[in-house]
This record gives sequence, C-alpha cells and structure tokens, in this order.
Amino acid sequence: QTLWPERLFSILAGFVEAGESFESCVVREIAEEIGLTVTDVEYLGSQPWPFPRSLMVGFHAVGDPEQEFSFNDGEIAEAGWFTRAEIREALDRGDWGSGGGDSRLLLPGSISIAREIIESWAAQD
Repeated sequence: QTLWPERLFSILAGFVEAGESFESCVVREIAEEIGLTVTDVEYLGSQPWPFPRSLMVGFHAVGDPEQEFSFNDGEIAEAGWFTRAEIREALDRGDWGSGGGDSRLLLPGSISIAREIIESWAAQD
C-alpha cells in the first residue's frame, strides 16, 4: 500500500460484496486492485479481525506471471512476483518491524493471516 514502509509487501485483501461468494470476491478484488486474472481459488483459513469487527478469510489463487499488472484504484503502489527462495530469505530475516536488512522485501508481522499464508506457500516444494 502507498502508506507502508518501503519494501514491505503483503498479499492482496478486499471486502466481500453482498450476495458475492468468497471465491468470486478473490477474483474481483485482484482484478480491481492489480488487473490480474486469477483462477483455481482455494480456501486456506480464517482469522478474527477486530477492526471493524471483521473476519479475515485467506485464499490461494493461480495467476499468470506473464500478465502485466495495472494499478486501477490507487490503493496499491507496487506489486511483484517473488520466488519461494526470496520469500524464504525474507522469512529468515524476520518481519517488517525488524528492518529486514538489505533484502528485496519485508513481510507482514507474524500475527496476521497474511504472514501465515505466505509461510505456508514458502514451505511447499
């Protein structure tokens, strides 16, 4: 996001519209925020979120790394594809609060569902 510290990356997030399935929301939000078409949306888990009395629901989806990003709503400042090796290196350095040294990216804190999703993806072969 535009207000985050430099090099801090997370996963995309959005809000479900009335009458919309979670899976449809994932497809719509990613298209709206970075112009990427995704498929194979798969539920991963959930986390209570107290502000504003919400529930964070996590998903995995498949996108084409050859498709260019388009930043449509001004909310997202930068997006990128990262390899598992890059993510694992960032995880070894700690979360964004620890500074992360000179790595290409910093990751969200360990209390967020975003971090859990990132960690589970990085642990895959």
